[in-house]
Amino acid sequence: MSATATSRGLTASLVRGAVTSPFKRAGRPGAALPADRLVVRDVRIAPGPLASYSRICGFSESGPLPLTYPHVLGFPLAMRLMTGRSFPLPVVGLVHTWIEITRHRAPRLTEAIELTVYADELSPHRRGTEVTMATEARSGGELVWESRSGYLSRHSTRGASPAAEAGLPALPVAELPAVAEWRLPGDLGRRYGAVSGDRNPIHLYPLTARLFGFPRAIAHGMWTVARCLAESAEPGRISYVRADFRAPVLLPATVTYAVDGAGTAFQLRSGGRVHLTGSTARDGAQPRS
Repeated sequence: MSATATSRGLTASLVRGAVTSPFKRAGRPGAALPADRLVVRDVRIAPGPLASYSRICGFSESGPLPLTYPHVLGFPLAMRLMTGRSFPLPVVGLVHTWIEITRHRAPRLTEAIELTVYADELSPHRRGTEVTMATEARSGGELVWESRSGYLSRHSTRGASPAAEAGLPALPVAELPAVAEWRLPGDLGRRYGAVSGDRNPIHLYPLTARLFGFPRAIAHGMWTVARCLAESAEPGRISYVRADFRAPVLLPATVTYAVDGAGTAFQLRSGGRVHLTGSTARDGAQPRS
């Protein structure tokens, strides 16, 4: 199966999610995650789509596979699972809150990959309920890459236990030294959506974004992570990233990429507002706690 084939059902999943979401209620007592593990074997990385992805995110087209690219390949499977009848949360309105990616070995562009996606955990959050989705990539049975992502379904948490106060702290974030400034065009969401297959309406047009409470279209969180990694020194050596999405980037926008002196912590911010914070580790180094 080609990499492009894995995204063919993504639009159908978005439509299915829009239809089924009104019949689901987040925060329902006793809710459980489906035990299904969706698997696609013999996934081939198509050079054309990979080159398009690399260009829009700022990676070298002749470099190694971007750390974030297997997440793009696995996202259609995640959407299929999250829009299924047995998934307890409505997919409409889900907010991507964080992602953690670990590359155990750099996949070769010519090797076949097996992708597995499953819902790993359902937990209380101070603003609702958060689900953790896991994606794994294997080659010849060897785990070469994996990610875990948090998606928040916002709802009232009145009367919730102290555990429901978990989540991102509402504390100011110290500014890191600015390194670069990027001007993001208003059509960035449509351009990245065409490359990644993620055509969520909140990323496309001001009108479709307003239907979900945003004044303008917002940039894809995964684009912001990928763009920050591409800007870092020797992105091909980064084997781990943890990123937290703190505020949406309304398009068009001018944003500042910032990084610490060690080159392991990074931010994306604009107008005093921090949109993204993250940390990385390189081959052979231990991730920061």
